[in-house]
Amino acid sequence: MRGYDGRRIVTHGLCTRMSSHSKHRGRAVTSGAHRPSRRRLLTASAAAVVAPLLVFSRRSSASTASPRTLAFRHTHTGEALSIAFAQGEHYIADALARVNWLLRDFRNGEVQPIDPQLLDQLHAVARLTGSSAPFEVISGYRSPATNEALHRKSRGVATRSLHLEGRAIDVRLADVPLADLRDAALSLRSGGVGFYAESRFVHLDTGRVRRW
Repeated sequence: MRGYDGRRIVTHGLCTRMSSHSKHRGRAVTSGAHRPSRRRLLTASAAAVVAPLLVFSRRSSASTASPRTLAFRHTHTGEALSIAFAQGEHYIADALARVNWLLRDFRNGEVQPIDPQLLDQLHAVARLTGSSAPFEVISGYRSPATNEALHRKSRGVATRSLHLEGRAIDVRLADVPLADLRDAALSLRSGGVGFYAESRFVHLDTGRVRRW
């Protein structure tokens, strides 16, 4: 069985073992020069939070690490989920299945596996911001039909959106200012980050490092 970038995934019982592939390089950009101390704090904190995630597959001690948990509330369906999705180098298969269902295309019910590294990004962002609130989900997976319909309505929806691959999510946190959520995501340098102030959400994905 192969992962999103051709990596081999080995399943043992309820756990899926997946080697991390986040070796992106990019520049984190924060909201402006008027907040240099917060930028330095986020960058330094991100290194402390994300570094263990990036190398966990290489450390024997990773298997005894604390479980990584996430909490979600879907703004369209009202569904909520709080779950441990990984421990050390293992992703918990039945937990991933429940996340896949929650983040399905709510318009037609189609389900797509969500990239576990996207979940690791969210987990790191929650730690960086100190949030105790669930991620409010605006959009997770989008089927081709849904993405095409949204693209016809708005040029802001990409025709080759990573939402189509289960590698993108649009979220906000009730207890974190939207700009701080964006800055935390940017400091990870682990994918794309989009800031949608008027619609009140931040886009995160596991593609190349970029911002808009």
